[in-house]
Amino acid sequence: MTTRTTNLDTEKADTRTAELKRAPVLVKETQAAIEKISRRLDAPLVCYWISVNGSICHNDVVAMNEILKRLNKERKLYIFIKSDGGTGQVALRLVNLLRRKCKQLVALVPLNCESAATMLALGADEIQMGPMAYLTAVDTSIVHDLSPIDRDNDRVRVGTNELQRILALWEGQAGDVSAHKRKERGASPPKNPYEEIYRYIHPLVVGAVDRAGSLATMLCSQILSYHIKNEALRERIAHRLNNDYPSHSYPIVLREAQQIGLHAKEMAPELEQDLMGLNEIYSEMGQRCRTDFDEFNHHDNEIVNILETGGVQIYFQVDKDWHFRQNDRTWVFTNEKSRWNVWRDVNGEMVGDQLHIR
Repeated sequence: MTTRTTNLDTEKADTRTAELKRAPVLVKETQAAIEKISRRLDAPLVCYWISVNGSICHNDVVAMNEILKRLNKERKLYIFIKSDGGTGQVALRLVNLLRRKCKQLVALVPLNCESAATMLALGADEIQMGPMAYLTAVDTSIVHDLSPIDRDNDRVRVGTNELQRILALWEGQAGDVSAHKRKERGASPPKNPYEEIYRYIHPLVVGAVDRAGSLATMLCSQILSYHIKNEALRERIAHRLNNDYPSHSYPIVLREAQQIGLHAKEMAPELEQDLMGLNEIYSEMGQRCRTDFDEFNHHDNEIVNILETGGVQIYFQVDKDWHFRQNDRTWVFTNEKSRWNVWRDVNGEMVGDQLHIR
């Protein structure tokens, strides 16, 4: 299989092109790996691979739609998922797209499938997990315009579970001191906990977090409804994933996924080995290519989101400069050239082009 590009190469070259590190595009290798795995599965394979610096986002839905145009309505469709998470609403939109293309959807999870990626896996009739695979809780945390600021002058995430635990601890401590004992000590009645919370977290942030928590539960239930008709079971799984784990990143391995009520099974060793080989190629594509100019300036070039099936590969490539602004201690980007790119099989030749998504 040969490859060539169209307008991927037509932009005026950067004056520093020779010294900038660039992420490799290994479409020939990934297409060969996908063809091999599809033959093993006797069904099409869709890959959804997100690097540690990428996230599940709404633009992925447009990219996935382009990917699925290559496929007919299939009896069975497999999706390889590897991601740290992202936007939960996107998981529902992706499941809606994928289920339109198949009667049975199978999620292949050889590694991490976290947060919103777990939501995506919930939409599959079956989840096959390798020995290193894990899902996670899906409780929501958000970055709000009024969120607290950390030491690096960035807005911090505020999570539903964190706020719930603050309130539970507060109420527990207040309950330990009876009204009679407080009267004996001359102590005042316990304060409303929100008076203290609002000193550190804006009320609008608290409200937004509460709303986001309700949304996550609803998303899980809606996604599960594509293949689980028992409403009580859907609600139990959604509640468990949103409320019962002390850490958002708690690893839910195969055994626990089955205990929760998910249709999860062990992945065949040969398939797991093939997927790990494909993951290695994607990891090479997704390596961080950073070029330092001095302590205040550097250039980033990195492929962060990759979607692929036989005959087409789409990826988002970060390409921009960063400058550290000393007066307010923040990094700002300049010279932004990040974009989506697509490679399509045209008469046996992979042709590269820019994919315009806004």
